[in-house]
Amino acid sequence: MRKLIVGSLFALGLGASALPAAAAVYVEVAPPPPRYEVVPAPRVGHVWVPGHWQWRGHHHVWVRGYWMRERPGYVYAPARWVDHGGRWAYEDGRWNPHRDSDHDGVPNRYDRSPYDPYRR
Repeated sequence: MRKLIVGSLFALGLGASALPAAAAVYVEVAPPPPRYEVVPAPRVGHVWVPGHWQWRGHHHVWVRGYWMRERPGYVYAPARWVDHGGRWAYEDGRWNPHRDSDHDGVPNRYDRSPYDPYRR
């Protein structure tokens, strides 16, 4: 009996690990233009997550912006809708690794010389 229970739990674990982490949402209806939001004053240790449209049921719903605790070493990329030939795909917000090759505190995309070994 014990082997049966352990085997069943193992099989369930394998099935659960094969599930996708997040399913893509595709809709035929383009999201409305973003709403104007007043961004509050900066908060130390937090990043502003801008408001965005989400698809719920059969229509777009506005999700207001909010503060989120920052993650050192990462940059927040906000949620967005991407047009795939008339079908719209929703991409949730995510944290991307902060790229700073010469460790001067300036991200590579804003640095005039991101690979300067003499700059410290």
